[in-house]
Amino acid sequence: MNDTSPARSSDGLASPPASGPSGTGVRAEPGPAPAETRDGRSVQPRPITRLLVANRGEIARRVLRTCRSLGIATVAVYATGEETAAHVTEADTAVRLPVPEGRGPVDAHLDPAAVVEAALTADADAVHPGYGFLSENPALARAVAAAGLTWVGPRAEAVESMGAKTRAKRIAREAGVPVADALDPDDVRPEHLPVLVKAVSGGGGRGMRVVRDLADLPAEAAAARAEAASAFGDPAVFCEPYVPRGRHVEVQLLADAHGTVWALGERDCSVQRRHQKVIEETPAPGLPDDLRALLHDASRRLARAIGYTGAGTAEFLVPVAEEGFGAPVFLEMNTRIQVEHPVTECVTGLDLVEWQIRVAEGEPLPAGGPPAPRGHAVEARLYADDPRDGWRPRTGVLHAFDVPDTTARFTPLTTPGVRLDSGVEPGDTVGTDFDPLLAKVVAHGRDRRDAVRRLASALAAARVHGVGTNRDLLVRCLRHPDFGAAESSPERLHTGYLDDDRLSALAQPLADPATERLAALAASLAAAEAARTGAPVPAGIPANWRNLPSQPLVREYTADGGGDRTVTTSHRVLRGVHLPEQPGVHVLRAAPGRVVLEVDGLRRAFTVHRHEGSTDVHVDSALGSVTLTPVDPLPEPETAVDPGALPAPMPGTVTAVDVAVGDRVAPGQTLLRMEAMKMEHRVTAPAAGAVREIPVAAGRRVPAGAPLAVLDYEGDHP
Repeated sequence: MNDTSPARSSDGLASPPASGPSGTGVRAEPGPAPAETRDGRSVQPRPITRLLVANRGEIARRVLRTCRSLGIATVAVYATGEETAAHVTEADTAVRLPVPEGRGPVDAHLDPAAVVEAALTADADAVHPGYGFLSENPALARAVAAAGLTWVGPRAEAVESMGAKTRAKRIAREAGVPVADALDPDDVRPEHLPVLVKAVSGGGGRGMRVVRDLADLPAEAAAARAEAASAFGDPAVFCEPYVPRGRHVEVQLLADAHGTVWALGERDCSVQRRHQKVIEETPAPGLPDDLRALLHDASRRLARAIGYTGAGTAEFLVPVAEEGFGAPVFLEMNTRIQVEHPVTECVTGLDLVEWQIRVAEGEPLPAGGPPAPRGHAVEARLYADDPRDGWRPRTGVLHAFDVPDTTARFTPLTTPGVRLDSGVEPGDTVGTDFDPLLAKVVAHGRDRRDAVRRLASALAAARVHGVGTNRDLLVRCLRHPDFGAAESSPERLHTGYLDDDRLSALAQPLADPATERLAALAASLAAAEAARTGAPVPAGIPANWRNLPSQPLVREYTADGGGDRTVTTSHRVLRGVHLPEQPGVHVLRAAPGRVVLEVDGLRRAFTVHRHEGSTDVHVDSALGSVTLTPVDPLPEPETAVDPGALPAPMPGTVTAVDVAVGDRVAPGQTLLRMEAMKMEHRVTAPAAGAVREIPVAAGRRVPAGAPLAVLDYEGDHP
């Protein structure tokens, strides 16, 4: 049995593996001969010819890309409304999944029988579940096998053994893996505080609550049960000790059916929002070699204990303080490919999806052990949410989406560069039914500093128009001194990185007020040029010519990136020359799509876009991106709204109503909860008052702006 972990060379670089795939998608020939599994069963290689991806978005496109390189025909699945989605158009065949009556498109992806029926209809011989949805549902794994199809994943028994976190902890403890105690919420005592309430099933931060006061536990446990039941169909929860400053470290596993288990290095996923990962990297910065070896060894033992095959991840929490790292504890095992798998692919050169398929076909892992890691890789998750507003979803039409200098898409990087795995394309509509993840941007470098710098630069230069994102937060995180010092001062990076006071600073837009004023000037100049394009001008007289200085042209915008601040700009025109009213600013060039300014002696170029069907103006420059909305000097009259009405902040589903008509509420008290983009959002009372009306009920889908509750306020309403 081969249980070796990758060894790091002195310079952090290594050659690709001597045998097996190198990330190119070329199959090794000839294929393996029949062999025996660890439990003595015969393994007959079974080539896959047509594979159905039981998923959507970015991970579906990722799997499709590897299948194309391997010469495997592909089948996509989709729900009503996803007919033009990228993963649907890129697959060879697509099958519509039925949406259960009265339910939404997400539910179409959660029916194992429908997925298997789609595979049979399309004559597929294998199913890859991706991540999320049914990827860790043993019922789907069994249904696929029962239909005579190949399941690209671990056996249903292994999925089931790790599916319930309390059972997984017991198995891990028996395998000699360090585990934290799991407590029933009713058994929590003051000495156990603080605790983290967690869902027994599922993951992704759903159903998780931090409790520091015992009096809050019953309500938080009830809320966690409701969210877990909605997300996973299982309301069971448990509690474990909460570590406010810990490192979230996970080990990538790859195992075949012949007894070989590889630990392909570890990833640090400590930068999180609402217990969901935001930035991941490998190797984990500052992690001592002995602790790294301990985590790798524990992960392999756990995989062997459940007869694991395919790709999977063992996750650990490691306390960290100025004096060093504490003892790690096992959190859970994800029995599927991880969102953050690209960073491991970058440093190993392996295509993990390809190896999932090879293992499912019965192929053994190459002799000689896994490849040594090469350099460093960092991934950032680009979410359609607003970190300045409680991570509220941001929806709309994605007019433009471009990450300059991308060197690979959906495939391992073999040299330092930037990789983009996206689930969306320009023109797509981003709604609230599915996860807010738009794309993963990954950078590979010779070392950590190189990788982090590449990633921050790529994100800062990205053009994302039409949908608000967390892009500026990501850039500020990557460029923050504490993040950069994580190798020499490991305690400065931890799971509370975005929970403390630094969030308000990190969430600020990259474009400062001065940049917003310049962007507004560029937008105004571009609009003036666009309005005059094609206008009749006497021969020899330039556009914008004025014999005498005219009245200044004044335009007013609101800047979304600046918290809806109003930005006013003005300029005059004299003999075809624009004269800005801003000191130290001169116009070098003005065109409808590009404006070049000289600002205090420095040349600054701005690209200006106004997309069809949108009033917003997007101004991109090296100083930061700004979205401007022109202020109408004669706005349309608005319909009167009850001052006590609280509108839905986004489209979504009401999951719980926490108050009743007649209840008196305090400022900040939760009135009801909504689910949108796979996250729970609380609607709270802005001031003290009494509940007059609740026009919605749990389970109801509501559009943005729909009244959720009506309050009668006490005194002046803020």
